[in-house]
Amino acid sequence: MKLLSLKGDGIGPEIVTATEQVLIAADKLFGLSLSFQTEVVGFDALAADGSTIPDRVITAARDADGIILGPVSHNDYPPLAEGGLNPSGTLRKKLDLYANIRPAITRDGITPPCGKSFDLVVVRENTEGFYADRNMESGPGEFMPDPDMALSLRKVTRLASRRIAQAAFDLAAMRSARHVTAVHKANVLRLSDGLFLEETRAVASQFPDVRYDEVLVDAMAAHLVRDASRYDTIVTTNMYGDILSDLASELSGSLGLAASLNAGTSNAMAQAQHGSAPDIAGQGKANPASLILSAGMLLDWGGRQLGRRELCRAAQAIEKALAEALQIPSARTPDLGGTGGTKKFTEAVMAALKST
Repeated sequence: MKLLSLKGDGIGPEIVTATEQVLIAADKLFGLSLSFQTEVVGFDALAADGSTIPDRVITAARDADGIILGPVSHNDYPPLAEGGLNPSGTLRKKLDLYANIRPAITRDGITPPCGKSFDLVVVRENTEGFYADRNMESGPGEFMPDPDMALSLRKVTRLASRRIAQAAFDLAAMRSARHVTAVHKANVLRLSDGLFLEETRAVASQFPDVRYDEVLVDAMAAHLVRDASRYDTIVTTNMYGDILSDLASELSGSLGLAASLNAGTSNAMAQAQHGSAPDIAGQGKANPASLILSAGMLLDWGGRQLGRRELCRAAQAIEKALAEALQIPSARTPDLGGTGGTKKFTEAVMAALKST
């Protein structure tokens, strides 16, 4: 399995390196035949090539079996005309990574703010909606007709709605709860969210053994805070999914534990759900858990795509090893209430992995 590593900005290089170390350890244990190629994105690429994601990176990503993307500081990039593209959004669009799978799971050793255990996953449409950097074929999806007015366009299509619903029901059918909840705001956005619900209901009709319901997005935010264990697989449009998955992950214990996989038909990308945290970059305290878990999801996706069970077994072992490492306060990073750092936590994951 050929993996492309993109280290990004801020803490990106540190947590990508940690993730690679865990993957190499898993490779030795399970015989995965992993290989790594590295390309540069972010500020370093901007300085060297005039773009935060040069064309050669997109080509390399398309040719790879999987991509590992470190956090990027895209809010600080210059305008598009000066080369400041968002590498994450660009890759999602160029490779058609339409399904963003974001689990939120409470874990032993980490006290969840909500006080209850839960295990849910948000299945977020990833290529359109209100996201102006990816919802148009040419140009951004927002503009200013005059200096005092800014307009944003929201794009919702039948194709994107149907395939994200299909991804959600396929996933739910493999989970014990077998429950899908569609999140929307169709009482206000009657046409766009109405179209999304129409296609989701059509897919739901093909899965009689999966329970299906619908919840307004504002109500869902309140329900997650009250009792997230009521839900299993949440399917929704781009912006709602982005917000709700962050909320669910923080309720599970920390955004630093939030895995994220961007998947399409032929490509997939592991990406931490959190940002680049430039304020702690280079200090050795960055939490690599989110990206390690995301890389495990990438292995599982690759195993299913390529028919290689050893990749799926390695993914399960990484998940188990990380769960064990989280129970060691001296290994956990400070954001998780521990006294360790990036290196110590990574070593604890690898030690637990070797004992599986």
